[in-house]
Amino acid sequence: MPLRFVACVLLTCAALPALPRHAAAADRPNVLFLLTDDQRADTIAALGNPHIVTPNLDALANRGFSFSECYCLGGNSGAVCFPSRNMLLSGRTYFRHEVKQGGRTSADPAKPNFAAALGAAGYETYHHGKKGNTATLLHTRFEHSKYLSNDHEVRMSGQPGEEIVDAALEFFEERDDDRPWAMYLAFSTPHDPRVAAEEYRSQYDPADLPVPPNFLPLHPYQIGSDVVRDEVLGPFPRTLPDTRAQIHDYYAAITGLDHHIGRLLADLEARGELENTLIAFSSDHGLSLGSHGRFGKQSLYRESMRAPLILAGPGVPHGSSATPVYLHDIYPTICDLLEIDPAGGSTVPAELHGRSFKWALGQGKGGRPALFGSYLDVQRSVYDGRWKLIRFPQIGVTRLFDLETDPHEILDLASDPAQAERIEELFALLKELQKEVGDDLDLDAPATIDDPTFTPPNAARLEELRRPWKGRS
Repeated sequence: MPLRFVACVLLTCAALPALPRHAAAADRPNVLFLLTDDQRADTIAALGNPHIVTPNLDALANRGFSFSECYCLGGNSGAVCFPSRNMLLSGRTYFRHEVKQGGRTSADPAKPNFAAALGAAGYETYHHGKKGNTATLLHTRFEHSKYLSNDHEVRMSGQPGEEIVDAALEFFEERDDDRPWAMYLAFSTPHDPRVAAEEYRSQYDPADLPVPPNFLPLHPYQIGSDVVRDEVLGPFPRTLPDTRAQIHDYYAAITGLDHHIGRLLADLEARGELENTLIAFSSDHGLSLGSHGRFGKQSLYRESMRAPLILAGPGVPHGSSATPVYLHDIYPTICDLLEIDPAGGSTVPAELHGRSFKWALGQGKGGRPALFGSYLDVQRSVYDGRWKLIRFPQIGVTRLFDLETDPHEILDLASDPAQAERIEELFALLKELQKEVGDDLDLDAPATIDDPTFTPPNAARLEELRRPWKGRS
């Protein structure tokens, strides 16, 4: 039996109204795309986390439509935000990116992309965000594009999101109203260093914050990203007090960002524009924060690659879906909701890997057979909506999880003889998806590491690993 994609859509209202096919630009809704940095999918109270304070994101979720299974495809860089944001704005996997940018491969701004498509449809396009590890070439296609005054200092300010929101409110005051606007705000929070003012920190007691259900002192295997920057910020082995302290900082930063996002939404409501604004809220990927003995995003476990996703506004009902989607599906979905050409502003056809999931909002059927995951040449994964297989080719280790009964990926079923056929099928599917995205990594090559056990660095080695990163974000 071929593996089938399992999708669950919960809707609370009827079919969506369609926008006129040839609506004039002035009649289209505004677009507000809010993207955070390193935010796990389980960090919004209204989406199931009673320990975090996010009243403004809660209000957005409570009137909008949320996707619980939204994933970054992965990364060809330890700074996963760089490939993620390039994929997000281009709709193409990083394997299909071809322009060199600072020694890395970026998406070609001459090809179809989010900013160009909305600009060609008559939108006044606006971007404001961090400058480090992001899609600066694609930002040139926005009519207005600006960067934070200093990424590190903004993270240290204690008021995450304030500078970007202040500038957005100023933009609203100064612009003419003859065109709709499309705004992409790419915040630098809750990426470390996570500094939040006392008004946000005091809303939490670290002792009351639970660690993730899949917390481990150490990850059992070497997986090719064991002592990258994010991992050496904490002690080895991981401790409960340090993990809770990191979660405290993380939650407080998100609460501070939520406050400033609330200022923006309140301003739109006061202007009478909120109801006519299509809003997308997401993040570039997640973060481990103690899950599987890890702290960063350089793995293909759910906590690292899964991001929150909320849509709200014209054409979007209230509801939720467990349909797995990619972050780079958001751009074609927004174009589909607005009924505009995703290749607008380009002479190249929109041959995107990203696909619209508008159907999941109640307008039909669709979906992918599975999602592919990739990190450098050391990790690959496939997820069919229930079963998740992760392959670590360097060490010759395969892991299998049933996410229906084990959403935290705790019980590895790969050694169960009853799962041998399933593993074979998933492995074949993984290779099919490799071809689809342009990945040529040989998953059958012999392991290059004899002993896969992870041995943590001692204190002296840990200090040496941390030294290049001190004072940098």
